[in-house]
Amino acid sequence: MKEKVYDIVIIGSGAGGGTVAKELGALAASGARVALLEWGPELTAGDYTGRELDMARKLYVDSGGLLTRDGTLTLAMGRALGGSTVVYTGTSLVMPERVVNRWAVPGLHAEDLQRRSHKYLEENNVHLQDERDLNENNLLFAQACRRLGYGVHQFPINVKDCKGSSLCNLGCPHGAKQGTHRVQIPEARRRGVEVVTHCRVTHIGDRWCEALVRPWGYGYPSAWEPGIYKVRAKVIVVCCGAVHSPALLLRSRLPVDLPALGRYLTLHPALILVGEHPRPITNFYGHPKSFYCDHFMESHRFLLETCMYFPFTTAKNLIGFGPQHSRMMHRMDRMQMILALALDPALPENRVRVDRRGTPVVDYRLTPPVLDSLHEAMKASARIFFEAGAVRVHAPAGRIFSLGVECGDRLDHWIPRRKVQPGRISVSSAHLMGGCRMGTSPSDSVTDGWGQVHGVPWLFVADSSLFPRCSEVNPYITVMALADRVAEGIRQRSQELCAS
Repeated sequence: MKEKVYDIVIIGSGAGGGTVAKELGALAASGARVALLEWGPELTAGDYTGRELDMARKLYVDSGGLLTRDGTLTLAMGRALGGSTVVYTGTSLVMPERVVNRWAVPGLHAEDLQRRSHKYLEENNVHLQDERDLNENNLLFAQACRRLGYGVHQFPINVKDCKGSSLCNLGCPHGAKQGTHRVQIPEARRRGVEVVTHCRVTHIGDRWCEALVRPWGYGYPSAWEPGIYKVRAKVIVVCCGAVHSPALLLRSRLPVDLPALGRYLTLHPALILVGEHPRPITNFYGHPKSFYCDHFMESHRFLLETCMYFPFTTAKNLIGFGPQHSRMMHRMDRMQMILALALDPALPENRVRVDRRGTPVVDYRLTPPVLDSLHEAMKASARIFFEAGAVRVHAPAGRIFSLGVECGDRLDHWIPRRKVQPGRISVSSAHLMGGCRMGTSPSDSVTDGWGQVHGVPWLFVADSSLFPRCSEVNPYITVMALADRVAEGIRQRSQELCAS
């Protein structure tokens, strides 16, 4: 086993880890030894092929198909330098004050979090696109929502010189998306942070971690030779996401009892919903996610967003098979899509565990209130599709494969609640939150409000696993704001933490 020695080691390079690396770059520039360890590769320009299955294999954990233990949800998370910021659409929302208040973490204030959030909106070039550049898939949604009286807003996105390839979820081939791999990590490198890719940390000991460097066969080579490493560090910051951060800490057998570790997982369970227009619409170029509807957030606990996915993802989300399925897929150029996200509660039984091999296992139950939200979202989406001019709507829980316009007045009949059941609808999630939740007591939380693990002064968490409850909006900017806060706390205590 080879050995490396640092002052600070950051594990993971997504919205959390990339932010921490950049913010601790000042310490590196002053002589501290800081390393950023990333399980995935750093892709070259030639690695971005734009082919769905190829990029899913290169950029996602389990090719984007990690299942919950009961098989009812598919979980998507990035695995590359930049983490999920490489593969998400760049939507950048500041979490509302009411959500921070619901979190009720002592010392965590909405004004502070919003100030940090706006810092990263500016840093990542977040702005609204000119509506003249938006495609019909997005505009039809917005226009229909307005006619129906539903509140609809344009997404601010973090792009620069967007070419409109619509390949955001497969990694931008033009480098337009301003994820941590484009903004924060290059700055961290310039300040002296060592970046090590193809490097999976398997467990953490007392101020050390064990890591395996194994090349993926694509991307730039790792800064370290293949092999097993014992990496000593005075401070370790875990930024592996809401599945892998709890799993890493569970494998590590920490010297404190943390019964909440891995628990209170929230996912924003999501449905991809499809309407078919009588003519081709522009859905295959331009940014795929331009608008969201928050009209039902408080009343029915769901959010609607525009989206446009690729053939394999679309096909697996259409419930059914045979000629009807084939016919709809052959008319993909006529499809309008909506993503419906349920705002799920944080429940202790929804959790991450590890099996005997140390592999993460996700236990998550779609509760009746969440299924109620998804049912209402299906009906609201159908109304939007029909108002937008669609002639057919595919409802995953519909009595028939596709509903015609004549069904629009009896949606409760054609989309019955009893058919909205786990395993009968295709539910997925890319907003994974919780598992190392912030709080004050080790009995029901894992870290304090600054991301320090209870009872372990040298161990921190800085990613979406910190969320005590779901964010109710796309969580990316909130993750960066919390990571900024964790990094600030480490900087302020650096002399104490990094003392020999």
